[in-house]
Amino acid sequence: MAKSPFLESIASYMQVRNYSKRTIAAYLYWIKYFIVFCGKQHPRELGSVDIERFLTFLAVERHVSPSTQAVALNALVFLKTKFLSQSIEPLEHFQRANRQRKLPVVLTQEEVKMLLGQLAGVHYLMGGLLYGSGLRRIELVRLRVKDVDFDFKQVRVMFGKGGKHRIVTMAKELVEPLRKHLKQVTFYHQQDIANPAFAGVWMPDALARKYPNATKSLNWQYFFPASRLSIDAASGLIRRHHYDETSVNKQIKRAAKMAGIQKEVSCHTLRHSFATHLLQSGADIRTVQEQLGHSDVKTTEIYTHVLKQGAQGVRSPLSNL
Repeated sequence: MAKSPFLESIASYMQVRNYSKRTIAAYLYWIKYFIVFCGKQHPRELGSVDIERFLTFLAVERHVSPSTQAVALNALVFLKTKFLSQSIEPLEHFQRANRQRKLPVVLTQEEVKMLLGQLAGVHYLMGGLLYGSGLRRIELVRLRVKDVDFDFKQVRVMFGKGGKHRIVTMAKELVEPLRKHLKQVTFYHQQDIANPAFAGVWMPDALARKYPNATKSLNWQYFFPASRLSIDAASGLIRRHHYDETSVNKQIKRAAKMAGIQKEVSCHTLRHSFATHLLQSGADIRTVQEQLGHSDVKTTEIYTHVLKQGAQGVRSPLSNL
């Protein structure tokens, strides 16, 4: 179903201002939902009371998480104050989502070893970086060649969650396999450059303007590129996109199943395990916070709660019998 002209204009407004594709998609989803919820009235005619009613509906009827409700709130505040240039009254009278946050699923080091043992080639490298560097799945697939620093054994995460940059560690065991993988990336790049239809890799508009020749340079190509060229839906140009992130998750889940791991495993499980194992080895929580890219150390403290569970934190009275 095609978007309405109104939603298209919002998307264009956000694209010009360099909002990420994910943020644009999320905001459009919640703005459209809000408009439908309010009987398809124009948002100019809707106010704080309507927004509060919608947010309460999400918490009470949809049972969304606090983070999901916060995204919906941000989308509607953006709509009214930024896009429509309208003022709104403080939003205080709505039911806040209060779903209790779950403790993260964490693998033992032996389980991680078994899982990685089921992966080979590029999938092993991806799994190794998810666990060994604590990367988010989207951060992994968006890595560019220039972001992998072999000399200092580190990875630069550019425009991570919240648009923040950070530097994370890279296991020395991955250096040579990653160097070997880079040869394949270089081969793809040479083929692409020889193709007259190749428009270069996608880059944010601001960077594309600042570095007009970078789209075809090796340094800016994705470190984990797709296996074939494709048409960029936004521009219609032929590019080589990055490896599909949903495929990464499928590979990790398959490997966990093959390894006989009974826990619910995803890419994020390896990130949780990275943080927990760092703390287990004596790393300072502030260091772990920086490696994960958390704005607030309270977010990182969830992993200390994991360590306090079971035999690592509380001795069962049964053991005294």
